[in-house]
Amino acid sequence: MARKLTVGITQGDGNGIGYEVIIKALADERMLDLCTPVIYGSSKIFGFYKKQIHNIEQINTNVVTSAKDVHQKRVNIVNCLPDNVFVEPGQPTPESAKSAMTALHRAVQDIKEGYIDVLITAPFNKRAMTAEGFGYTGHTEYLEKEFGVDEVAMIMVSEGLKVGVVTGHIPLKEVVNQISTEKILKKLRLMKASLQRDFGVDAPKIAVLGLNPHCGDGGLLGDEEQQIILPAVKAANEEGIMAFGPYSPDGFFGLGNYSRFDAVLAMYHDQGLTPFKALAFEQGVNFTAGLPIVRTSPDHGTAYEMAGRDLADPRSMISSIYTAIDIFHKREAYDELMAGRMTIEMPDTEIKPRGGRIIE
Repeated sequence: MARKLTVGITQGDGNGIGYEVIIKALADERMLDLCTPVIYGSSKIFGFYKKQIHNIEQINTNVVTSAKDVHQKRVNIVNCLPDNVFVEPGQPTPESAKSAMTALHRAVQDIKEGYIDVLITAPFNKRAMTAEGFGYTGHTEYLEKEFGVDEVAMIMVSEGLKVGVVTGHIPLKEVVNQISTEKILKKLRLMKASLQRDFGVDAPKIAVLGLNPHCGDGGLLGDEEQQIILPAVKAANEEGIMAFGPYSPDGFFGLGNYSRFDAVLAMYHDQGLTPFKALAFEQGVNFTAGLPIVRTSPDHGTAYEMAGRDLADPRSMISSIYTAIDIFHKREAYDELMAGRMTIEMPDTEIKPRGGRIIE
């Protein structure tokens, strides 16, 4: 049987719905049979939000100063915030941003030292974090730098849909200048590797979306498809990556064509996340591919308008925990398999998938 993992969960912005979805996700005692949760934040804030939630039975907690002292059968809380921390549900404040940073830094330190196995991050407010000197546009960019990797990919994950993006948290007006054949190719390489190692897909098929309406309509509405995207698809095919497209996004999602592929690569944030959230918002998970550690998060934000009102849906947080654990074990199994294959001489094979055409 797979070993029981220690799951680190950062509080995110304490004035948002982070604590509510964490508490609701961990309220089911069966979760403690699956993993050992470790919340990075404040037992005071945890207690405050627990009182606002109805129909929650007693949650056995263990308040510690270090993840080294966790209790296997309790919800652990690493107190890494000041005792006088103040909560203002629904309001982004300098204090809540600083607390989110502190919790994140502490959790990253602990996963580096091996005290926790996987990392789940509750949402924070990007603008408030920037104002307090965070220096990154989101968790993804921070973790990319913190773990010293050259390339990561944000992949939104649900039961029947996985969507990655070429460009992430940047203004829309900068998207065209940020897209290149090489950048698309890098994302395709990373997505193929992640689908194989993290999700157990032996020969993944990846659909690539166009940039312009109707994929540029033969150049009438833009030529990025012919000049940038199509060459990337063809280059990926030559490397043995089964990439197809580019596809016009409206018909692709509207007709359900995504179900024919293992993943979809969108050109920019909202092009991929808007259809994903429309189709899978309640159970959606944000996964950062390319990191040496497993990190997931819910696919929603701080939702200040719901904070402290017992309205937040915990299903995305629950899915984030399940997905992180599943990916961790799949990685272990894949790495063991690859280590075994290292001793066996494998014949050279060449994959020549179909693809490399613009589809409206």
